[in-house]
Amino acid sequence: MEYNRVINFIRSIFDTSDFVPLHVPVFNGNEHRYVNDTLDSTFVSSVGKYVDQAEQIMAEITDTRKAIAVVNGTSGLHIALKLVGVERGNEILTQALTFVATANAIHYAGAEPVFLDVDYDTMGLSPNAVSRFLEEYGELRADGTYNKKTGKRISACIPMHTFGFPVHMEELLVVCKEWRIPIVEDAAESLGSLYKGRHTGSLGNLGVFSFNGNKIVTSGGGGMIVTQNEKLATFGKHLTTTAKVPHPYEYVHDHIGYNYRMPNLNAALVCAQLEQLGEFLQNKRQLAEEYINFFADEGIRFRTELNHTKANYWLMCVELENSAQRNAFLKTTNEAKIMTRPIWQLMYRLPMFSHCFKDEQKNAEFLEERIVNIPSSVRS
Repeated sequence: MEYNRVINFIRSIFDTSDFVPLHVPVFNGNEHRYVNDTLDSTFVSSVGKYVDQAEQIMAEITDTRKAIAVVNGTSGLHIALKLVGVERGNEILTQALTFVATANAIHYAGAEPVFLDVDYDTMGLSPNAVSRFLEEYGELRADGTYNKKTGKRISACIPMHTFGFPVHMEELLVVCKEWRIPIVEDAAESLGSLYKGRHTGSLGNLGVFSFNGNKIVTSGGGGMIVTQNEKLATFGKHLTTTAKVPHPYEYVHDHIGYNYRMPNLNAALVCAQLEQLGEFLQNKRQLAEEYINFFADEGIRFRTELNHTKANYWLMCVELENSAQRNAFLKTTNEAKIMTRPIWQLMYRLPMFSHCFKDEQKNAEFLEERIVNIPSSVRS
């Protein structure tokens, strides 16, 4: 199949004959003013007004009670797992079709990922796959659910909202409640995405967002934990600031803490970015609509949101017929200086996770062979 029309169309909508990247940040708001304010104040590290403001804004956006600013999404996942009680030697239910940070954070907590299949329509963790696994391997005891084959406690479930498309959370919540397994939502890619009117990250016990440079909103590096549980939030904030007990001058620490606090400099940047989230989302949806109309005529499937959801269309993607077409699409577009990327390799294909349990992975392997990300930048 020839892809010259695709290349020409992408160049036309981004109005360039040069290299077209996958995603670049846009700084059209108060970014310079807020960052310069931190420089003038000298409060550029982990203390400053913008850290508090960023946490308040994120709690309001996600309609959660508390938010905790952290240095990146991966550290947020690590702390969130500790907050829900994950201990060394536990097992965590998650998906293999994800960015490696999800699985890495599980290992940071000393636990082991259990890779279950995704749903075809969401590309995110399948509640049915979770239910099937627990029916076969789960054993509910007084202190939680255990894997009766390995004897290990299953202490959390991490669904990831792939490219900003929400997981079937209602069904997943029912399954995990039945088995008394807390949910940590990996919402790194889904800022601005809604599931049945509720923001991703707000439905589980905790949710974690990323503000990496390629996200819809960025602080260069940074992330945010959100929760409805104020007690968990207070302890989480304590752990991310080296577990230092307030004192006029003494250094007192009461837990193993982590230097995960977002610097005020980064928080200033993300505050300015969050002020523009509505515009960014509108721009993304307009771009998605242009892609939908174009690819319909090309006979290529452009992945769209489900009826009960509102996706942020962070990284947009198309689905090719097979791996051969996918590879041809990737080769042709990249040679033309149009950046496209395949979806991630499944986690159990990576050497450090090859020993982990996986189920049939029918949908995940199907999608791995066919999904390609296409340029998705917010146009200024």
